[in-house]
Amino acid sequence: MNLLLLLAIPLLTALLVLAARNASQVRWISLLGAAVQLASTLGLYLAFRHERAVGNAAQFLFEQQYNMFSSLKIGFHLGVDGISVAMILLTAFVVVAGVLVSWNVEKMTKEFYFLLILLSLGAYGFFISLDLFILFFFLEIAVIPKYLLIGIWGSGKKEYSANKLALMLMGGSALVLVGLLGVYFSASVKSFDLVILSKGIVSPEVQNICFPLLFAGFGVFTALFPFHTWVPDGHSSAPTAGSMFLAGISMKLGGYGCLRVATYLLPQGAQHYANVVIALSVIAIVYGAFATMMQKDLKYINAYSSVSHCGFVLLGIGMLTKTSMTGAVMQMVSHGLMTALFFAVIGMIYDRTHTRQVSEMGGLLKTMPFIGSVLFIVGLCSLGLPGLSGFVAEMTVFMGSWENPDRFSRIATILSCLSIVVTAVYILRAVGKVAMGPIRADFAALPDASWNEKLAAIVLVVGILAIGTAPFWLNDLVNPATEIIKQKLMMPVPLD
Repeated sequence: MNLLLLLAIPLLTALLVLAARNASQVRWISLLGAAVQLASTLGLYLAFRHERAVGNAAQFLFEQQYNMFSSLKIGFHLGVDGISVAMILLTAFVVVAGVLVSWNVEKMTKEFYFLLILLSLGAYGFFISLDLFILFFFLEIAVIPKYLLIGIWGSGKKEYSANKLALMLMGGSALVLVGLLGVYFSASVKSFDLVILSKGIVSPEVQNICFPLLFAGFGVFTALFPFHTWVPDGHSSAPTAGSMFLAGISMKLGGYGCLRVATYLLPQGAQHYANVVIALSVIAIVYGAFATMMQKDLKYINAYSSVSHCGFVLLGIGMLTKTSMTGAVMQMVSHGLMTALFFAVIGMIYDRTHTRQVSEMGGLLKTMPFIGSVLFIVGLCSLGLPGLSGFVAEMTVFMGSWENPDRFSRIATILSCLSIVVTAVYILRAVGKVAMGPIRADFAALPDASWNEKLAAIVLVVGILAIGTAPFWLNDLVNPATEIIKQKLMMPVPLD
């Protein structure tokens, strides 16, 4: 499998979008490109499984390396493991759904779809990069479209939200860059190559300095408390596909970076700050859940809920057990699918009712049975109903967290579990008020989902059910990679 295809397909799609003559061509080119992306990522998954089945136990598969700046030890090094493949699959599913949901965008259609495809290019590049400098490059590529999508196609306080998002994410990027440079200059072998750095030695003192820089920097992207404040504003002002991409893909860049870069390369630093990470994660989980209860706007409900759910990702990473880290990856995939679907449904409802206020709705299941049914599915997934992906991911995090026998970890696990009750309250209340009860007279004749909206929802629901009903394929995909990270954490502290 040639990983360059994952970059070539979205790049070619973006160029064809720019060359399109009208909005109809733009839409169909984007959809075809997204479908080819999905097909290629499924092919990657099957090829990856085949290589493992025939005994290829290499840490990273399908590696490609091209020399770029020899003097600085920067190379275009690509490769994937199970964690990367899981994130790539998530990206492909969300891209297809995002393109379909945006079918009726009329304002600057060409530019809108170009930015969506560019965002997917940045995500694919980030997940397959094994050179930290190139990884940082793709991280920055993924920031630019977010700012423009909110600032141009957003609603409400879109300029404020776009500026706040850009400033906070750029601040996080600055911390990441400083941390990467610290690792580069302090490692026994100077290189930006992840594989080379993982075999070198970085002193515990340097790790204790660089780890919080890297973890906090990537943590900004994944709503690490207290750097989460861009999430509600950014999601509420973004267009529907923008919200789907922000929550479904962009926030996962941070979680991936926290695990792949900060925790894997700096294991002593991760152990030193583990309790701090756990504490901040629990605060995010509990605070996000209670803050969601106070929201009346559907987008704000999903945005604050995302802060809480992403806290489970960081909790799983902070617990530093193999099971908890596996759960963190599963939670990233589950939350990406779930929150993208939630924002898609919210967009469908808003397009018809022209309101996102829960108190102004009711009985929509009667007039929009498909949209109402999907709303129930994604709500139940969010609160962790067995049979859906949310239950599998969160239970894996809880089980891995409970493996730590110390009192602090056990208390943190219990508090995180209790947040599920709060989640059930705000989800059932919101979904019930929107879908059930008497319907307003002016909502009685609202149309149900169109073909493109139904297809977008089905794509994401399939992903949620694939994890919820048969989770072992994802668990088996991710487990070998988290085992390697766990082994790195168990290595003896290097001597100066």
